[in-house]
Amino acid sequence: MQLTREADYGIRSILFLARQPYKKISFVTEISEEYKIPRSFLAKILQKLVRGKIVRSYRGVKGGFSLARQARDISVLDVLEAIEGKIALNA
Repeated sequence: MQLTREADYGIRSILFLARQPYKKISFVTEISEEYKIPRSFLAKILQKLVRGKIVRSYRGVKGGFSLARQARDISVLDVLEAIEGKIALNA
């Protein structure tokens, strides 16, 4: 199986957030700089993860991103399906 760049970046983003479980990541820039991901592309990926209920977003001056649930409760399959859609063996 070959992952898309978008899926790869999504997994990296979740790992970044999981390493800081009690901290809200204020800006997309923090993750972007850590993994050398273009900010606009990362913003779109995080939006998909929010819609997939894997990441929670907070608006406003003190806004940011955090995991929506415990890291141990998030599987790679959850992340892939949030980004790529339902995974099927045969389409």
